[in-house]
Amino acid sequence: MRIPLSNPDITQREIDAVSEVLKTSRLSLGEKYLEFERIVAKFAEVKYAVAVNSGTSGLHLIIRALGIGNGDEVITTPFSFVASANCILFEGAKPVFVDIDEKTFNIDISKIEGKITKRTKAILAVDVFSQPADWDNLKKIAKKHKLHLIEDSAEALGSEYCGKRCGGLGDAGIFAFYPNKQITTGEGGVVLTNNKRIYSLCRSMANQGRKSQNGKWLEHVMLGYNYRLDEMSCALGLSQMQRIKEILLKRQEVARLYGSKLKNIKGIETPYIKEGNYLSWFVYVIKLEEKNAGKKRDGIIKKMGEKGIQCGNYFQAIHLQPQFRSLGYKKGDFPVAENISKRTLALPFYGNLKESEIDFVVNTLNKILNEKSV
Repeated sequence: MRIPLSNPDITQREIDAVSEVLKTSRLSLGEKYLEFERIVAKFAEVKYAVAVNSGTSGLHLIIRALGIGNGDEVITTPFSFVASANCILFEGAKPVFVDIDEKTFNIDISKIEGKITKRTKAILAVDVFSQPADWDNLKKIAKKHKLHLIEDSAEALGSEYCGKRCGGLGDAGIFAFYPNKQITTGEGGVVLTNNKRIYSLCRSMANQGRKSQNGKWLEHVMLGYNYRLDEMSCALGLSQMQRIKEILLKRQEVARLYGSKLKNIKGIETPYIKEGNYLSWFVYVIKLEEKNAGKKRDGIIKKMGEKGIQCGNYFQAIHLQPQFRSLGYKKGDFPVAENISKRTLALPFYGNLKESEIDFVVNTLNKILNEKSV
């Protein structure tokens, strides 16, 4: 039995939708592009959406649209996919890391104000593993210090914070649609905002700095990029969004089965869900006890792989990545993030995972954890 870490939920409906686009002459900047933006904006409960070729591109556009640049600082988390920090570096600004909450794995609200300086321009919070950050308190801090608030909701399409959909809880935010996400466009992402100025800037910059989608093709009014999402990808995403309720319910059921089957296994903690939050389940990440951290955790991942079960070490602390060590960050700077990054283990997770496969994953993990050599 071979069980991958993730697997996109693709049906004949999606295949047909992409094939239909390929039969036309419009493979970019067509109706599917606009329709996909509309359906995602409506789902996220925001006014505007700009489909782009990755969540990373979306974050970059937001940073530029907010005027963040050389010498500026943006407060963010060291426990995330590296794009949430890289997008700040793209514009010559500095990511200022704040340690995380040991339960939610999100940025620790209590430590943010101590990192704010005259150079701070924004807070970029991440809904890690689809767990919504503490948005009420983030908004209070941002308002108090007159800072922009950016939501990296790449992993949280469908998650809810106190009844409000993630993605539109800051001044601007993003979803991402890599194949391991709740829905996929292959590669892709979307900028989300209720601010018309941010929307207009992101729309133009994503399309080589053109004034508008219908403007003169060779007239460029600002510095821009080729961050557009093609029609085939949009058709795929549109078909996925038309199935979003089904897709999320399937992921909920897989998470429920994991929770019920893992609850009696010693030496692990199942995902924490903060009261008032609804998770759309990007991944299913357990936390190992201290004695199985670091190299022993990596050994467990290897042994699971030998049994045909792909697992992952989500996430490595960003500040300890080689690129960020060169910026002066070092071990011990953010102890909670460092500790969590040594103990997290992502189990195979996707909507079509069978109960028999979940049983195999859980039983194999239990056996490995009880081996004396672990």
